[in-house]
Amino acid sequence: MNVMIFGTFDHLHEGHRFLIREAMKRGDVTVIVGRDANVEKIKGRAPRQSEEERSLTIQKEFPDVHVVLGNSDDFLEPLRLYKPDLLLLGYDQQLPPGISERDLSIPMERAEAFEPERYKSSLMP
Repeated sequence: MNVMIFGTFDHLHEGHRFLIREAMKRGDVTVIVGRDANVEKIKGRAPRQSEEERSLTIQKEFPDVHVVLGNSDDFLEPLRLYKPDLLLLGYDQQLPPGISERDLSIPMERAEAFEPERYKSSLMP
């Protein structure tokens, strides 16, 4: 099974690692890393690490996953290109702006939370 996850993955933390490991339990994993400009548009602030740094960190720590930068203009392009069997979201992760579950051509699951009081990205320094 081919599993896709996506996110910012700024300063990779245990919550991110948990999501990646959960995806790996389900099959071969493609990680879509949010582009700097998209992160700023969606979150209202630039990521602390560049898209290249975030991608390299994941690839270094998880050499068995396929890490790709997202598309700057089309959030659904990676789904069409890689044709995953499953989209796995974090427990509190939202779909990109303008995208709903009806737009997805594949099943979607949510991973369980991993110590959200401690490892939620918005709580990280």
